[in-house]
Amino acid sequence: MNRKAAHELRAEHLSLAYDGAPVVVDLDLAVPPRAVTAVVGANGSGKSTLLRGLARLMRPAGGTVLLDGRAVTSRPAREVARVIGVLPQGPTAPDGITVADLVGRGRYPHQGWFRQWTSTDDAVVEAALAATDTLGLATRRVEELSGGQRQRVWIAMALAQDPDILLLDEPTTFLDVTHQIEVLDLLLELNRERGTTVVMVLHDLNLAARYADQLVVMKDGRVLATGDPGAVLTADIVADAFGLRATVVADPVCGAPMVVPVGRFHGAGSGA
Repeated sequence: MNRKAAHELRAEHLSLAYDGAPVVVDLDLAVPPRAVTAVVGANGSGKSTLLRGLARLMRPAGGTVLLDGRAVTSRPAREVARVIGVLPQGPTAPDGITVADLVGRGRYPHQGWFRQWTSTDDAVVEAALAATDTLGLATRRVEELSGGQRQRVWIAMALAQDPDILLLDEPTTFLDVTHQIEVLDLLLELNRERGTTVVMVLHDLNLAARYADQLVVMKDGRVLATGDPGAVLTADIVADAFGLRATVVADPVCGAPMVVPVGRFHGAGSGA
């Protein structure tokens, strides 16, 4: 299996806004190549907006996003799509499209005037469906599926794109705990075996700490802390970023930091 290229993706003084309202402000971030990065933060902290900026889905209000030293906004969309695959939050599929056809659209960046659909594309699509446990859904229409099934199909489409860098906004949304672990294991496998660079927005701090090589904690559109999960996910940073009183202990499965919320009724002096 071919190893992915080690592309450099970084934001420099990046600002992003909706209708003139700033959401991400003067942010610097380097994405480690061939590593897994998880972006966490409270609702409204700017994490999904940051991902959209990195993915070339938003034009910066200031600063720039660089791919191998060149601004992504200056490069053709198809060229960027061959390197960066994106799973946005809440994607929508055309009416009546089948699962196989939707996943096949992940191959479009690899097509062109002199490169038409081949048996290799068929094999890549089938492998993406199998990896996400959706092969049995191939002939079903996407609108007929449950939320969890649709989410796995969208992930399959991103995998079929076969990018060097994969950006995912809440890839475990709508999934039960079994499929959450299966999807995150799959992403880690892509990283470990192929060298795919993975950047994902997650709400679950403990899963983020377990699966990420680098953790990015955001607050008010800025990076509050970034680095190894063991160094970043402390009780003080959790309190600052989330307003949550918590104890941080070692995950008994892998030793990563695990956040245990205190709450009002179970802490010392609560009378519980």
